[in-house]
Amino acid sequence: MSNTRYAFIKAGWHADIVDQALVGFLQKIPEADVDVFDVPGAFEMPLVARDLARSGRYGAVVAAAFVVDGGIYRHDFVAQAVVTGLMQAGLETGVPILSVSLTPHHYQETAHHSAIYRQHFVLKGTEAAEAALQIVTTRAGLAV
Repeated sequence: MSNTRYAFIKAGWHADIVDQALVGFLQKIPEADVDVFDVPGAFEMPLVARDLARSGRYGAVVAAAFVVDGGIYRHDFVAQAVVTGLMQAGLETGVPILSVSLTPHHYQETAHHSAIYRQHFVLKGTEAAEAALQIVTTRAGLAV
């Protein structure tokens, strides 16, 4: 077990897909080093990410969501607001905040599409863990 803790935020919409990012994340970072936080949707992630980063308990924060075109709102605006908010939270707090927030161009709630994205989220979760480990190591080397 390392001395570094990681926060992992999961949006509740499409949880069957989004939760797979945590599965991938835990393939690289021990579960004992990860605190998991659930939020209703993607839009709530930047605020929680900022609060977790400000707590001083985490070397990095990861936020996972699946923002799809539901036909009611412009999902691309939501996705852009979320990614911008996550970046802003990281810059404000000095804690790396990584996004596994995906916005597919074409998604249909079919078994085939859901299976594809579940697999993809596992991969993206693994990549987020690798990025978190690398950025924490890099920043530790810069500490004065």
